[in-house]
Amino acid sequence: MKKLFSSPTALFFLGIAAIAAGTVIYRQYYMAEPQQYRLQAVEKGDISQNVSANGTINPVSLVNVGTQVSGTVKNLYVDFNSKVERGQILLKLDDALLAAQQKQSLANVQSATASLELATANEARIRSLFAREYVSRQELDTAVQAKKVAEAQLQLARASVEKDRANLAYSVIRSPVSGVVVDRSVDVGQTVAASLQTPTLFKIAQDLSKMQIDANFAEADIGSIRVGQAVRFTVDAFAGRNFRGEVKQIRLNPTTQQNVVTYDVVINVDNPDQILLPGMTAYVSIAVAERKEALLAPNAALRFKPTNADNQKPVASQPPNDAQKRNGGDTAKPKRDVFSGKVYVLEQGKLAPVSVSLGITDNRNTEITGGELKAGDQVVVGEIQAANKPKSSGAPPMRMF
Repeated sequence: MKKLFSSPTALFFLGIAAIAAGTVIYRQYYMAEPQQYRLQAVEKGDISQNVSANGTINPVSLVNVGTQVSGTVKNLYVDFNSKVERGQILLKLDDALLAAQQKQSLANVQSATASLELATANEARIRSLFAREYVSRQELDTAVQAKKVAEAQLQLARASVEKDRANLAYSVIRSPVSGVVVDRSVDVGQTVAASLQTPTLFKIAQDLSKMQIDANFAEADIGSIRVGQAVRFTVDAFAGRNFRGEVKQIRLNPTTQQNVVTYDVVINVDNPDQILLPGMTAYVSIAVAERKEALLAPNAALRFKPTNADNQKPVASQPPNDAQKRNGGDTAKPKRDVFSGKVYVLEQGKLAPVSVSLGITDNRNTEITGGELKAGDQVVVGEIQAANKPKSSGAPPMRMF
């Protein structure tokens, strides 16, 4: 065996095998493979920048129907979703006490009338006696005053009758508008008390074919919104279907929650089929800027940074107008400003940075407003990791001798 390994032929083949094995190991663990990148072309196209928020669909006119008198619900004539006409009876309260009060007031009128008749007759008699100098001026003045008091008491009694008649009429609740009952908060036998605040018995939507969305937009987005702008929105009940509306009003009163300031934007919506119901959540999007035939670069190219010397993963940089989102809006920075960015292209197999000026974004592509890019240029959007590339933390195998 010793002679076998000491012969020149055996040593020759053993050396060849060692060289081959070393070459394979060197190529696998020490030769750097050419870095490969994912590329995407810069294109021309249309782009629009949107601001978005959530809102609630409400009727344009929602009337709260209450009662001005207290009592027990005696009859109920409508229910949820009932269509009503103006003046239609909705419910009646038990009017027994009100009717008794009216009778008492009528009796007071009769008593006041009798008192006035007596005071009038007495005043006439005293005046006649005064003319013949049988009574003093003071007695005449007293009689005149008594007549005036009786007249005032009669007017007061008549006013009480009118008040009781009105209260009796208020025991019958009628619809003030034509529409649909969207809420009912009373039942037969329930007692309602009209005190300092009128209790709400019904809510009537005047016209469900015309709705509005109340959406809260962040202060960073409100400057881009104008009355008359077109609006697109979706609802969970009809996923995949887009609805349209128009900005009607931007309310100036702000709402602040957890140091976030929002403004209520009212959006008009046509609802001819009445499939949009009150209370639905609407996901609103408003196009605040549009460009036609703009030069567009993918946002992934703006986020890309080459792997650093420590072989760490590429670090993502924020694209323009894609900063941290806030409640009710897309961005926290004004979107009308011009930003600058950097993309990478391949020149002779090596990365070369290209500085560009940026316009609006739709969160997928960004408008290129300046720089050396042109349509058709290939920009780097990511790296392709080789499947057989060793991990940076792995150690090479032991060398063979």
